[in-house]
Amino acid sequence: MLVLMALAVLVLGGAISGVAAAQSAPSDQDSHFLVQAHRANLAEIEAGKTALDKASDQTVRDLANRFVADHTRLDANVRKAAEDLNVTLPDRPGPKQRAVLDKVSALSGAAFDRAWIAAEIKGHRETLDAVNTELRDGSSTEVKQLATDAKPVVQEHLNLLEKARGSEKTPESTPSPS
Repeated sequence: MLVLMALAVLVLGGAISGVAAAQSAPSDQDSHFLVQAHRANLAEIEAGKTALDKASDQTVRDLANRFVADHTRLDANVRKAAEDLNVTLPDRPGPKQRAVLDKVSALSGAAFDRAWIAAEIKGHRETLDAVNTELRDGSSTEVKQLATDAKPVVQEHLNLLEKARGSEKTPESTPSPS
């Protein structure tokens, strides 16, 4: 009888730990989001550092400084969640992000500033789309919390970028009243 009870505890204990492991395993959506978020953060950090070196406009430098700090903080949380959930993260931005970084980095002066702002707007919009997809389709509470925490930061960055883009209009780019 004691042996049967011990066996039952062993079997049930294994079944319960298997259920717990299955519940803690991230879904494909959650894993995909962690990878996307990490790549986006790496790209933002690199783009920000590049802007700190190359930007001719102080607003761009200020935005870059803030983005490096914010995305470094966000990425620390992504890396911790990925470690907790056993998700392997890449060590560099994705190929499309790399191509944009290379293209913008090749510019200088006002052309760099305009291209950097445009690329940042596009990147932040894509990140917001990924965040919204995770919030809608994700299953991991931890990963969804990351998305929830990142959303206002990314939205604020986008608002600041759009404001900066609007303030950079020159007389040549402003339509003449007809």
